[in-house]
Amino acid sequence: MYVEFFKKIYNKLVRFPGSAQYWEERYKNGGNSGGGSYGRLALYKAQIINDFVSYNNIQTVLELGCGDGNQLKLANYSSYTGYDISPTAIQICQNLFEKDASKKFLLYTHAENLPKAELVLSLDVIYHLVEDSVYKKYMVDLFNAAEKFVMIYSSNQSGEQVHHEKMRNFIEWVERHAPHFKLIEQIKNPFPYHPSDPENTSQFDFFIFKQQLS
Repeated sequence: MYVEFFKKIYNKLVRFPGSAQYWEERYKNGGNSGGGSYGRLALYKAQIINDFVSYNNIQTVLELGCGDGNQLKLANYSSYTGYDISPTAIQICQNLFEKDASKKFLLYTHAENLPKAELVLSLDVIYHLVEDSVYKKYMVDLFNAAEKFVMIYSSNQSGEQVHHEKMRNFIEWVERHAPHFKLIEQIKNPFPYHPSDPENTSQFDFFIFKQQLS
């Protein structure tokens, strides 16, 4: 009860410019993609994804929300396309991987027809989409771009917006709007969240969806 009360007070006192502007300002001012893309959490996520890509012989990977590219440094993909809403983040990634022809980065405008890929990634993105319209469009694009698999790293819980975060029950959305994709695995995070160590712990898990061909 008290937690929800303080969340509402916080949201009223702290101006939030919108998810797109928030992330552009963050990267432009020297910020990064957050603790989840660094340290042991980044290593953990890379191991899970790289093993999945290798086991399933995946050749093409697309990511909606590539951020500053730090997580991508640990990836082993044959062909990768990264999208982000922040022009600054795209420029950072282009500079970081300028000599790597297997990777390309494009601005995500919510308007273009996205290319298809065998695996589509959403890592630490969904709970940052605080606007309902942005969230719904993102989810449509995420699953429309996937030829075989969608891998999401997030929390599957609904919650109130707290500044730049809002938890989403995305499995419910998938069941209603992308029923041809089935959840085939949930991988529990081995580093459960602890407030004393927010940079190295997380409340999020991996959720892997596979397209069911008729």
